[in-house]
Amino acid sequence: MEYNTQRNALQMPEYGRMIQEMVEICRTLPTKEERNDAARSIIEFMGQRNPHLRDEENYKHKLWDHLFILANHDLDVDSPYPILTPEELTTKPRKMPYPSYDNEYKFYGKSILQLIERAIVLEDGDEKDALIQVIANNMKKSYNVYNKEHVQDDVIIRHLKDLSQNRLDLTGIDSLDKSKIYYNNNRNNNNKNNRNQNTNNNAKKRHHHNNQNNQNNQKNNRK
Repeated sequence: MEYNTQRNALQMPEYGRMIQEMVEICRTLPTKEERNDAARSIIEFMGQRNPHLRDEENYKHKLWDHLFILANHDLDVDSPYPILTPEELTTKPRKMPYPSYDNEYKFYGKSILQLIERAIVLEDGDEKDALIQVIANNMKKSYNVYNKEHVQDDVIIRHLKDLSQNRLDLTGIDSLDKSKIYYNNNRNNNNKNNRNQNTNNNAKKRHHHNNQNNQNNQKNNRK
């Protein structure tokens, strides 16, 4: 009996021992033409055994990369894609810059800041005024999502003034939309409180009614 501990280590266990052995046989074929034919057959078999890979972008390229990993990067075949090297596997990915905000209004998000910059460069007119109104309304929504409390319009206008560094004319803002988030939450809470109150009232009425019936029954029994 041959134990797995006595066999070659699986480079990619998810493909199983069978495909690993097929790759090892492919490596030993004498001619490149035979190895190419064997490699293409293995790629097809790998795709059949792992159909979920077909939903991924460039899945064929990934299968060829996996083939060279299974061969421990020691396979002389013609690949339709750039051949993956061991160095590429060990190279750390480039660190992605994380957006940072140098203000205290981080809860408004980057999109609001971008809209403010867009509004600043627009020429004065109806389009600019409409954009400022949209920005202020969305700021109010974002504020209520983050803080879970009602906010006065003048607070939003003051924040917009700070974020735009006084470069926007905010005198055209009359009032902002009511926050559906805040008012819906309040309405749900009020409805819940009303239901609880009604339940308590009904329970008190039933309790009073039962007591009254008990007293009447006791009087009748004494008679």
